[in-house]
Amino acid sequence: MPSSRSSLKFVFLSSTLPVALVLAAFTAGCAPTRSGGTSQTGGTSSGTSGASGGSGEASGGAQGSGGATQAGGGAGAGGATVAGGATGSSGAGGAGGSTGRGGATGSGGATVSGGANGFGGGFGGSTGNGGAAASGGATGSGGSSGGAGSTGTRPCDIYETAGFPCVAAHSTVRALYAAYTGPLYQVRNGSNTKDIPLGPDGYVNTSVQDTFCSGATCTISLIYDQSPNKNHLPKSPDTLWLKNANEAFATDGKITINGHTAYGIYVNNSFAHTRDVGYRNNNCTGIAKGDEAESMYMVLDGKRFSQWCCFDYGNATNTGLADGPGTMEAIYWGSSTQFTKGGVGSGPWVQADLEYGMFCCDTPTAPCTTNTTVTWDYVTAMLKGPSGNSFGLKAGNAQSGKLATEWDGNRPPGGYSPKKLGGQIILGTGGDGSNTGVGTFWEGAMTKGNPPNSVDDDVQANIAAAGYGK
Repeated sequence: MPSSRSSLKFVFLSSTLPVALVLAAFTAGCAPTRSGGTSQTGGTSSGTSGASGGSGEASGGAQGSGGATQAGGGAGAGGATVAGGATGSSGAGGAGGSTGRGGATGSGGATVSGGANGFGGGFGGSTGNGGAAASGGATGSGGSSGGAGSTGTRPCDIYETAGFPCVAAHSTVRALYAAYTGPLYQVRNGSNTKDIPLGPDGYVNTSVQDTFCSGATCTISLIYDQSPNKNHLPKSPDTLWLKNANEAFATDGKITINGHTAYGIYVNNSFAHTRDVGYRNNNCTGIAKGDEAESMYMVLDGKRFSQWCCFDYGNATNTGLADGPGTMEAIYWGSSTQFTKGGVGSGPWVQADLEYGMFCCDTPTAPCTTNTTVTWDYVTAMLKGPSGNSFGLKAGNAQSGKLATEWDGNRPPGGYSPKKLGGQIILGTGGDGSNTGVGTFWEGAMTKGNPPNSVDDDVQANIAAAGYGK
């Protein structure tokens, strides 16, 4: 995001200005990563701007180095684990506590702040068909059916039945369609690669990866799109900020899901840019463009985040630049207050990266009173993006319960409506490659059109039945 930071103030600049960008003192430090794979934010940075370091979402300009970080403001306590598994012959089952996440294999740190994020669309809409019932699915706490087992529906089945098909579906842990039988992702061992398949119950079979990578350090070279569009995610090409992107280490972000060992896309970028991770597809098919309606969600680690830009998943342009307000619409996860005032508490919050700012609501100059700090171990983050001047944000415990509405209202002022979406996909960085975000991604999907609340509830019930951390 083009911005001028002086006397701890941020000034939004027009996309028509020259690409010169002056970065002065950042107001917070990077988040440390716990040995169990979590990171917390906090602290303030007193450093002055330098010639190298952090990134920002901008159309150009020098980057400022980060100041000294102090400990402080951590993430909230982890969410509660629900005892008892989902019923049904193939639902997610079993009681159990939450499983610790895997730590980073390589070096890295909290990522630097950057681009602006945008909001999703409003939560309203017709009641529609609701979620699809599953023959062997678990019943979610919200009353919607749809289990996690191989004979039940999955999130993209629910969306499709309701008339809002997935145009992208990425996961390293399970099938997002009941009928999907292809690989989830590909790992790289030196010059060799291997597709990582599903087991018969629709969950990842990591024994194939463990055998292929035995005695070596593998990376995740490709995340397969399970939708018919085949919008697969390779590592990012060069962008304004991210250069020479790295693939995520293949055994980081380790969890147990419904009794299965699985790994995630572990992003641990930093001001030092020791090892920047990012994935991007600039040649997508079927993703919303212009002011078209869409919706998206991702499931992530609730204890790993930073206060910088940008750990994103969603819709961006193909230029790798900050192309102006409303040109992207992606979920941002973190506690950034670089461009707005955030939400209630110290974060993290589910925000929207709309380019030139990450937003908790439509008021950049004041904290958003509806957007609350998230404290669960496993988080469902959802962005709603209808056409017109509205967007919405939702957050939920990926282990149980319903989604909470964090925002449902107008888009921010200053050119964010109508949208000007580019129709491409990013994961782990901002639209211009802003590469100081922190997070772990396990699954996510994007739809054509904006489903009603009843469909969102069915998807959340399906996620809760999947067995994250069990």
